[in-house]
Formats: sequence, structure tokens, C-alpha cells
Amino acid sequence: MRLPLIEAGEIVTTHGVRGEIKLLCFLDDPSMLCDFDRCSINGTEYVMESVRVQKTCNLVKLRGVDSMETAQGLRGKILSLYREDMDPDVIFAAELTGVEVFAGEEKIGVITDVLDYPGNSVYVVKGQYEYMIPAVKQFILSTDLDANRMEVKLLEGMRTDEN
Repeated sequence: MRLPLIEAGEIVTTHGVRGEIKLLCFLDDPSMLCDFDRCSINGTEYVMESVRVQKTCNLVKLRGVDSMETAQGLRGKILSLYREDMDPDVIFAAELTGVEVFAGEEKIGVITDVLDYPGNSVYVVKGQYEYMIPAVKQFILSTDLDANRMEVKLLEGMRTDEN
């Protein structure tokens, strides 16, 4: 299911005296945030006047947040991006939870979790059995978020209770 907002990071502190915030980025690459010019924090839309990368974090200047005190009030909040501002072909892990998974015409379950590993992610699928399916093209044949459906190719050993 496509989510209206994608969590991009947590505001961890302020930066400087002019209201800039430091964001611990949840995206694969903090530089991805530089492509956006608006965000939502607690249901309020903000224009991002500037975004720059600082190691694994971002420094963000929000329009209307012009003092350290105002920025401090956002500390601990989640900054989200609008899904409509993103490439529709990009699929986020948060959007996969609850997607029905099929092997051929047989529904094997729904995705309950996405585990991140250095090589690739792994989808945890629970139904009558539990499956661990690597998120690679060899096994993920198609994904249609609008239809809430993923088609996979299963191999022996993907079912967690198999020997």
C-alpha cells in the first residue's frame, strides 16, 4: 500500500542560532533528502529552504523556523516526505508491510517485516508457514503496491520450518 508520507528522519538537535535542525536520516543515502523542497512534521507542512549533508545526517533550514528556540521545539519529531513528490517506481520498506505474497497462484502469506542486511533486504512473509525471501530480482518477480500484491519464486530452504 502506498503511504501518503514516508518517514525520512528524526530531528535530533539544533544547529546554530538561526533555526537550522540536524536530522538523523532514515533514507539509504542522506543526499537523497536534497532533492525535496517540502516536508511534514507532526502534520504541519514546511518548506525546506536548504538541505545539506553532514556525514550521516542532514542540516535542514525550514521556512518559519528562524531561532534556536523554535528549532528546539521540533527535537525528537519525525520529518516525513510526501510520497507524491517521489518517483512512483521507488518502493519503500514501510510500504511493503501487509502486501500479499503469491508463489504462482497460491497465496503464501503477507509481508510482516523487512530485514536489512548488508547484501540485500529480506522479506519476512507469514501465512500458514513463515518464509524468508531475499529481496533480489531472482526471487521477487513483480510488485504492485496498488493491487497490494507481490509475486515471488520460492526455493527450498526459504520456508523457515524446513530442514
